[in-house]
Amino acid sequence: MSDPTPGAVGSGDADDRPVSIRISGFSELRPTPRRQEMRRLAAATRRLIEHLVSTTATTDELSEAADLLDQVAGRFAALPRGSTYSGFAEAANAGQGMREHLQRLAGREGEADDGAESMEEDPFEIFAMFDHSPFIGLANPLSPPVVFEQSADRVVGRVTFGSAYEGPPGCVHGGYVAAVFDELLGATQSMSGTQGMTAHLGIDYRRPTPLHQPLRLEGWLESHEGRKIWARGELRLDAEGEQPVLAESAALFIAFDPGRFRELLDARDGEVGGS
Repeated sequence: MSDPTPGAVGSGDADDRPVSIRISGFSELRPTPRRQEMRRLAAATRRLIEHLVSTTATTDELSEAADLLDQVAGRFAALPRGSTYSGFAEAANAGQGMREHLQRLAGREGEADDGAESMEEDPFEIFAMFDHSPFIGLANPLSPPVVFEQSADRVVGRVTFGSAYEGPPGCVHGGYVAAVFDELLGATQSMSGTQGMTAHLGIDYRRPTPLHQPLRLEGWLESHEGRKIWARGELRLDAEGEQPVLAESAALFIAFDPGRFRELLDARDGEVGGS
C-alpha cells in the first residue's frame, strides 16, 4: 500500500483538534437500568465462554452444564426479538451533522430521565448500537471488550483477549487482530468529520500477540482527500517502558451515502423482525 501524502492531517491547535464522534457520543450513552442488565448478562456470558473454551470438566459435568444452558436458551427463544436500539453505527461514526448534534446536546446533560431509552427522551440513544458492537459493545458477549478513549489527535484502545480468541498456542488469532484494527481505525477515521466505510485494510504482523495480557492500540488520521480517508494504527503490550510493535495497520475509508446504509439497516431489521 503506497503512503498517501495529499491532505495530511496534523495535530493543530487544541481547539482545532479533530474529535472522534463515535467515542465522544458513546461515552455519553446513559447506563439505564435495562442497559445495565444487558451489560451484566453479556459479562456473565463472557465468563462462561472463557471457562467453556478452556475447561477440563468431565463428560458428566459437561452434560449437566449443557442441560442448564439448554433451559436458558429455551427461555430466551420464547421471548420477542427485534432491534434493541435506535440509530445506526455509521450515522454516528462521523459527519458535521453529528458534530452539530453533539454540540446542541452539550448543555442538555441531566435533562433526560435516568430510565430513558428512546431518542425522543434521550438523543444520545443514537449511539446505542455501539453497545452491541462485537468489539467495544458491553452488551455483546462476543466483545472482549475494547475500551477506547481519545488522547489529543489520537485514538487509544485497551483490551485483553481471553482464551476464546486463541489462534497459535497462547496467542491471539490473526483474524481478531485484523478485526480489532478495523474497529480502532473506524473510530479514528470518524475524526475526519466525514462518514466512511472500510475500503481496504492492511495488516503487518510483527510479533505474536499474547492472550491474557493487557494490550494498547493507537490510531491516527494520516490524510483526507475528497472521499478518501486514510488512517494508521499500532498494537503493543500495555506496559511500562517502550514496547515493541506487535502489529500495525493502514486502512482506507471511503465516504458513503447515509441513505444507502439506512436501506441496509432497514433490511436487517426486517429479517430480524420476521424470524
